[in-house]
Amino acid sequence: MAYPRDLLNQGEKLVLDLRPHWLFLVPSGGALLAAIIGSLLILVGWSPDGTVGSIMQIVCAIAVVGTAGWFGLTYLKWSTTNFVLTSDRLISRVGIVAKEGLEIPLERINTVFSSQSVFERIVGAGDLAIESAGERGTQHFTDIRKPAIVQKEIYIQIENNENRKFDRMRGSGAAPGAVDPTLVQGGQSIPEQIEKLAELHQRGVLSDAEYQRKKAELLDRM
Repeated sequence: MAYPRDLLNQGEKLVLDLRPHWLFLVPSGGALLAAIIGSLLILVGWSPDGTVGSIMQIVCAIAVVGTAGWFGLTYLKWSTTNFVLTSDRLISRVGIVAKEGLEIPLERINTVFSSQSVFERIVGAGDLAIESAGERGTQHFTDIRKPAIVQKEIYIQIENNENRKFDRMRGSGAAPGAVDPTLVQGGQSIPEQIEKLAELHQRGVLSDAEYQRKKAELLDRM
């Protein structure tokens, strides 16, 4: 189920709308496949008669129905889980009937960590840990598709979001040197924002030209 567009704010753009990686379905799907194969081997290959055969039929039926129910619930949870990146926020929504949501404004995100095991690198899955300036601290997200690409896109949107704020500040005609509360984003002073820009530059999110331009804009407002 796609993230509802009517939940976006005015002017907010949807960048990523991801479901969990298919690894999310492997435990329940593997159990269902094993139950089906096992039942076929028992009922067709072995084909017991009498009381033993009746008991085995009941056991096999319970195994198949039980694992099918588990897989069905897991699929519903997979299809109703959203990891969403917009031009303003990072959003996580989970729940089949009752929904549990988490929103992190981009200006509050400090650091994004990605991790992958060897197998996850092969299949294109992994985990993200997002450190934000808020009460919740670090949030962990599992079974993310192509986490390194998602990590880079988050940093790109953070930088774009900051550029839009600076553009609005320039358009407001604020006098040079005037104290403007928008100069402090997520509790960060201008020197702290410059330090964050340097970190984005080192990670390759910002080019040399973009870094120098943004740094100059910040220095002009000190």
